[in-house]
Amino acid sequence: MSEGFHRRRKGGAVATFTGFEADLLRSLASQLVELLRNEAAAPATGDDPLESLLDFSGPTAAPDDPVLARLFPTAYPEDEEAAGEFRRFTEGALRDSKAQAAALVIETLEAGGLPPEGGQEGLVVDIELGPPDALTWLRSFTDIRLALATRLGVEEGDEDYWLALPDEDPRAHVYDIYQWVGYLQETLVAAVSPR
Repeated sequence: MSEGFHRRRKGGAVATFTGFEADLLRSLASQLVELLRNEAAAPATGDDPLESLLDFSGPTAAPDDPVLARLFPTAYPEDEEAAGEFRRFTEGALRDSKAQAAALVIETLEAGGLPPEGGQEGLVVDIELGPPDALTWLRSFTDIRLALATRLGVEEGDEDYWLALPDEDPRAHVYDIYQWVGYLQETLVAAVSPR
């Protein structure tokens, strides 16, 4: 298993992943991008940048998908109209930002040597993140962990339940992935935090 991230001398962080680990991270980030993009709330991409910037035709209702509802919670639960207006003006851009962050994870892994498909056995992928990219990776780790926790039904203080699952239970493996992404997130925070 990867030792996680370490501080880079010039700021930022470095990590070395096996091909399997890098491919798993890419898969998680790709699934997040797909979820964020396959909804009408994603901002329109027109030829006019100003028009795209001023496109406030986003959704007014909370997403049906539980992961999206967790990633984009209702801002004003007590005021449906205000919540809808807030969502209309913000959700499209927020989705785009989260998708771009996950896409950076994919691009960085591939730039570090992860081939587009196959051939991960025996592969080592070295990652270097400057401070801005490290923050983007941290945001993406948060989104990936929220998505995994929501799909699994993880709740605060229920670690014993997950650790007691038999190895044959597929949820145990997904929970291990959830924990591993949390470990990577913690090591990245430690690597970029001022001493």
